[in-house]
Order: sequence, then structure tokens, then C-alpha cells
Amino acid sequence: MPPKFISFEGIDGSGKSTQMKLFSDRLNEHGIEHLLSREPGGSKGAEEINWATRQMQVLEEISNEFALSKPLAGLNIGACMHVTKETANLMMTLKTAGAKVALCASNPLSTNDSVAAYLAENDIEVHAIRGVSNDEFFKHLNLVLDTNPDITMDDGADLVTLLHTDRSDISVLGSMEETTTGVIRLKSMEKNDKLRFPVVAVNDSDTKHLFDNRFGTGQSSMDGVVRATDMLIAGLNVVVFGFGDCGKGVAERAYGMGAKVTVVEPDSVRALEALMHGYEVKNSLEASKIADVIITVTGNKHVLDTQHFDVMKSGVVLANAGHFDVEINLVELKNQSSEVNRVRDHVESYMYKEKEILVLGEGRLVNLTVATGHPASVMDMSFANQALAAEWIKENYKNLESKVYTLPKSVDQKIAATKLKLMGGQLEILSDDQLNYLDSWEFGTS
Repeated sequence: MPPKFISFEGIDGSGKSTQMKLFSDRLNEHGIEHLLSREPGGSKGAEEINWATRQMQVLEEISNEFALSKPLAGLNIGACMHVTKETANLMMTLKTAGAKVALCASNPLSTNDSVAAYLAENDIEVHAIRGVSNDEFFKHLNLVLDTNPDITMDDGADLVTLLHTDRSDISVLGSMEETTTGVIRLKSMEKNDKLRFPVVAVNDSDTKHLFDNRFGTGQSSMDGVVRATDMLIAGLNVVVFGFGDCGKGVAERAYGMGAKVTVVEPDSVRALEALMHGYEVKNSLEASKIADVIITVTGNKHVLDTQHFDVMKSGVVLANAGHFDVEINLVELKNQSSEVNRVRDHVESYMYKEKEILVLGEGRLVNLTVATGHPASVMDMSFANQALAAEWIKENYKNLESKVYTLPKSVDQKIAATKLKLMGGQLEILSDDQLNYLDSWEFGTS
């Protein structure tokens, strides 16, 4: 029998989804293979996901391939990630690949509740509510692990940490890590012989960190600062703590908006690179004295502490774009402040020794607590890596050691070539003679 396409049409609320589910159940009863798909719509979360889908064409192509091959069939996947419209597309892709998926948030303030609701309505187990307490946050992590995942996905290594501590009874085939901060934790575990299973450092793929970290973090972090404050960035002294891929992106966007940019960086090579980009490079104390806005992107703790608060100007704005809320020592800032007030959404005023210090988004990720996170177009590549990493773990776990791995270069090339084509770029094709020249040692000065 040739394949058939069946479409269910009707106005919102007419019962299309219900009838589709009933029909799908009946097909399953008769052992008839089929693909159940729908265009998101009918709710706020669905429309947001649909908007992101327009800009995530690489992931869409992978999803179409997975719909036919079902590479994750029979697997449970547990994910701890920011619950955004972009993440929703990844979760639906994993479901299309045949996996049963459970999702929790990787930050108490990064969940889009309408997106979470849509996923829950579409057979994704979701444990995420924006603004939960720390106790509820960790309860949600444990509920995901209660599904006994075969593969986990992390955004900060919280699931992996639990799998090595309180939930070490659970065995997994492998895991993936999205962030620089998480990869640092994992490599430390590997170095100290603590890592129990293989982990793919998705963050270390070129099509992730060279684009998501730099262009995504840069744009979304500055977006968060502007949304929270309504400040004109042009002419301000913006200080960026950290000049890794994320810090470079923040500095570039601030500079492009007309700011006078100063970089604080402990690595001499990176500091020199910042200087040659045209930025001022100062130590943390000197930079803190001149700052109108400080954005931390280090992955380290207490890079802003009491000695920095002491020398800051009144009215300075502090924002964090690193994964965890430890970069600014908020405990000491609060302890030594006579008054703390919420002066507008996402902005808290600390009266610290007769001057005002403003903190955005409770010191959590400013691009997600205040803004909407990275643009879908750049997350397209990051989540393409996540989806292909899950498939790679499934295919290779028997031959992998308990180490941190990077996806093969061929995966990067495939994702980049697809994205380039979709964006209208053209790839140069070298001739056989040119390829031979590059692969030879005999040729020199003629």
C-alpha cells in the first residue's frame, strides 16, 4: 500500500488534537507504523514554538531524518535545560526520533511557562515552573531522574552531578553538556577519575561555541540589560568580566551599541587579544571604579566581591551572563546593605554604604531571566549538535570510556554546511589539484 497523508482540519477548540490522538492509538493497536505530526497553534506556547521553528531549519531537517530512521527508539532521555521555545523544538525532535523525553529547567528563572504547558500537552514529561524555590528546583531534577533515563542532557551539569552523588544507583549510557561551565565541571571529574560514564561536550563543537556562545550570548545579554533598565548604552562605561567566547560576544555587542568597553581577564593571551580589539584592559578593582554597567561572564565565583563594591560608583548596574548565580557575591552585598528594594521588574536596589548598587535578574542569567534567551537561529546549530550527539551516544556507547568527548569534525561540517546553504551562502569547492597540493609536502618555492 502506498503511503498516505491524512490531514485533520477544523477551527481552534474543535477537537482536532483529540481525534488525531484517538486515530493514532487505533493505528498502534493494529501495528500500523505512522508519524503523528501537527503544526503548533492554538495557544501562546504553541505559537512561540512555531515562531522559533521558522528559524531552526537545520534541526528541522534532522527531525525529518529522525522521523524515518527512529534512531532513539525505546530510549528514555532526561534533559535539564532552559525551558524555552527553542528547547521545545529539540524535545520534539527527540520524541520524533522515538525517545520518551522528560524535561526539567536548568535555572529557576529561565522557564517559559506557556512553552512548558505545550510540551506537557504533547507527551513530553515536564517538571518546570518559572520562579520555583531551590527545593522545588532540585525536586524537579530528581523527578526527571525517576524516569530512569538512558541518556541525559545537561545545561550546567546538575543532572550529572546528581548521578554521581545522591542518584548514583542509576546507570546511563552517556550524557551531553551544553555549557562552558558544565564542561569545566565534567573535565574536573574526568581528571580526578570521578566520571562514571561518557559525556559529549556539545559546547566544544565549533558550530556551538563559535556561534551560540559568541553571537547568541552577546546579543541576548545586552538585550537583557536594555530590557531591564531602558538605559542608552551609547557613551556608557561597560565592563565585561571574562573574555572567552561568551565574553567576546558581550564586548562586541556593547561596543557596537556605542559603549566604552573595558575587559577584565586573568589569561594573558585573552587579555592581549581584548586590547588588540581596541578595548581597555584593566584589573577588576580599577575597572570597577569606572563602570556604569558590569557584566560577568567568567564561570567563576565571586569575581565581584566586597572589595569591588567598595570602589563602585553609586548607580552602577550589575548583571551576570554566566550560568550560575555565584559570580556576584550577593550574600555579602545583601549583608552589608542597609536596604534592599525591588525598584522595577528584574531590578533590585542595594543601599551599600551610602551608595546604590543595582542588580539585574537576581544575579542569574540576565539573557534568560530578563530577556528571552538566545535567538532561535543560533540555537538551531546548538540543538542540532544535541540531537546528533544523542544519536552518536546510542551508536557508540559500547566503545566509549568514561571521558569527556567532542563530536566528530564531520558533524560540525555537516551542520555548518547546512546552515550556510539555508542562509544563502555558497561554499567554495577546491579542485583535485588544489586538494593534492594541500596534502603534499613536495611543493615549495618555484
